[in-house]
Amino acid sequence: MKRYVSGLSKADPAPEQGMRDGMFLVRVEHAQHRWQPQKPYFSVLFLVLEPNETRGLRFSARLYATAKALWKLNWFLHDFGYDGELLGRDEIDDKNLVGLSGVVKVSHPVVNGTSLLNLDAFATKDRWAELGIATGGLADPTRVAS
Repeated sequence: MKRYVSGLSKADPAPEQGMRDGMFLVRVEHAQHRWQPQKPYFSVLFLVLEPNETRGLRFSARLYATAKALWKLNWFLHDFGYDGELLGRDEIDDKNLVGLSGVVKVSHPVVNGTSLLNLDAFATKDRWAELGIATGGLADPTRVAS
């Protein structure tokens, strides 16, 4: 079956059109648990709030829920202000993820010729100004983890 997709021929896959590497203040727009036998994950759609030049961009990413990756999922939930009581009971409600905000560090490593979007670090939204991101970048990206 043929489909007409408006604007497809003019679409440019250049990286400057999508998400660039860096730090962003974001809000969770949608989250859904996806079960796969070997790698269950949460598919999360983020809306960029800051910096201004990327405001309104949306990007999706995966947060894996495997035993090996639970530390990162926990880090995300903690820094984005997920309900501590639910977290203490090892429960994640997709609906409670929507609306959470925080800082995320994004990178695009190339693996086997494919560029992937990675969530490298998280911080609470109140640290956005403290980290110096809003005024021109972060001199030491490792400061987010502290």
